[in-house]
Amino acid sequence: MTEKKLLRVLAGERLSPPPVWMMRQAGRYLPEYRETRARAGDFLSLCYTPELAAEVTLQPIRRFGFDAAILFADILLVPQALGAELWFETGEGPRLSTVTRAEDLAALAGPEDIHETLAPVYETVRILARELPRDVALIGFAGAPWTVATYMIAGRGTPGQEPAHRLKAEAPAVFAELIERLTEATIEYLSAQVEAGAEVVKLFDSWAGSLEGDDFDAWCREPARRITEALKARHPGLRVIAFPRGAGPRYEGFAKATGADCVALDQSVDRAWAARHVQRDGCVQGNLDPALLVEGGERLVAETRAVVEAFSGGPHIFNLGHGITPDADPENVALMVRTIRETATTPGD
Repeated sequence: MTEKKLLRVLAGERLSPPPVWMMRQAGRYLPEYRETRARAGDFLSLCYTPELAAEVTLQPIRRFGFDAAILFADILLVPQALGAELWFETGEGPRLSTVTRAEDLAALAGPEDIHETLAPVYETVRILARELPRDVALIGFAGAPWTVATYMIAGRGTPGQEPAHRLKAEAPAVFAELIERLTEATIEYLSAQVEAGAEVVKLFDSWAGSLEGDDFDAWCREPARRITEALKARHPGLRVIAFPRGAGPRYEGFAKATGADCVALDQSVDRAWAARHVQRDGCVQGNLDPALLVEGGERLVAETRAVVEAFSGGPHIFNLGHGITPDADPENVALMVRTIRETATTPGD
């Protein structure tokens, strides 16, 4: 049997205490990350320098002893590999050349042509596969097609993803072809991560919550199903975590509909409801409010215990409801980890 707790839970085992890792656990809240990023010079150089990307991936493992490491990269590396221009404005975030016309699509590379650009990412995975402690699982990841498309269409992040919704309504053939390209590229990208040593992959659909009704089914759930099915056909035994952030009641049935082994829950999800309606289909991940890692104190301890206890009846990976924020206190992270590991439960508690 594997010694890696994360893999055991993804296979359906209930563990007490549950395994723990955090989204964005390698990041600006850590002084050692800021030092390494300064050495790299800029964010993209950090992503594309395997030794430094591996170093920042390992930093939270050394400091906190998490049960999993997630590859340090960015969801927008895939559009860059497809041929979009990508840069980061200081203090404002990513910027991309836009894809809104058939001519823009025609200028993109094919999904099978992304690997030369992304080769440094695969080398980072290989380094991590060698250097991680034997009990720590390695997670690869990608952005889901809908979320990545919203950035490619608008050229930046937008509060309500209005440009993507508008293109979907006004140029449905262009929009559908962009989702198709991204779906195929995501399969290629994640498959290459697995070949390099990733044991689990996670699909981040950060803006899934802005899709409703049939659009949610067509542009969130169906691409996730296709990606999961293709990856499992290529890599039997691979475990997949899906994160349709903001899905609300549509979290129910998502695992069965897509084939995902685990569904990550954002902090808005009622835990009792999720235990009844989502966890009954398998593993769930989440869902502590990241703001508590800024606040700390008694409320952090109480809410951490509440998350552990709410999902104690089945397979559960402790995580946040979204990424840790740059203003979080590392001491609060350490307190959270201690609290999780001191909160042992028995089924039905």
